[in-house]
Amino acid sequence: YYVATSSFEYVPGVPIWHSRDLVHWRLIGHALDRPSQMALPDTAPSSTGVYAPTLRHHDGLFWLITTVVAGAGNALVTAEDPAGPGSDPVPIDIPGIDPSLSWEEDGTCWCVFSAGGIRAVRIDPKSGELLGEPVQMWSGSGLQYPEGPHLYRIGEWWYLLLSEGGAERGHALSLARARTLPGPFEPHPANPVLSHRSTSHPVQNTGHADLVQAKDGSWWMVLLGTRPRGDTPLYHGMGRETFLVPVRWEDGWPLPGPLELRSPAPE
Repeated sequence: YYVATSSFEYVPGVPIWHSRDLVHWRLIGHALDRPSQMALPDTAPSSTGVYAPTLRHHDGLFWLITTVVAGAGNALVTAEDPAGPGSDPVPIDIPGIDPSLSWEEDGTCWCVFSAGGIRAVRIDPKSGELLGEPVQMWSGSGLQYPEGPHLYRIGEWWYLLLSEGGAERGHALSLARARTLPGPFEPHPANPVLSHRSTSHPVQNTGHADLVQAKDGSWWMVLLGTRPRGDTPLYHGMGRETFLVPVRWEDGWPLPGPLELRSPAPE
């Protein structure tokens, strides 16, 4: 298993981690490791740089797409080995942030992203060319800042997983599905399907999840969260961390949780 995590203004960018069991992880490289991939001005403020990278494997290549805020914007790099080296970035001329890739069976590549809602456009991932105009897909249950979308073909459905509520205490995960692209999408009746807002759970700000099936057939989600400490309003010195939650299937929906804090056993 491989996971890519945000690195904001830190260089090298986008650490790539490897695991054989989804529990024990080791750093194997960085997707953006040289100035031609991730040049930021000296005046770039904190928390610019790399936002919400998405890593996919398709047609023999690893594809990583992300937004470099105050830098190259939305861009795509490829590699035969996830440890690198990655290609020079291919610019993707879309507005907004948080791009993610998904392929249809005929090879059509969709790029979903956040720009005043969740939008999608067909692209040529090798050249970055847009193959049409972006279309609105689904923008969540009505909470603010729908973002971090991921699109999956599982069985007879296309599933759209996104975050909403903002990346602070209101962060939440919501789901919708459609038979064909670009929709229409029907929302899960109990959205949001995971949120720790207004709870005393030690992990807060939960969102920006991605879905994976393990080799034993089980399903899991990785997502970000923070562990706030102190008195109100609480602060998190560790910043955003990556957590793993189990996924159960109910009535054709992949539902995440619960999130439990456990220390992995030594290897």
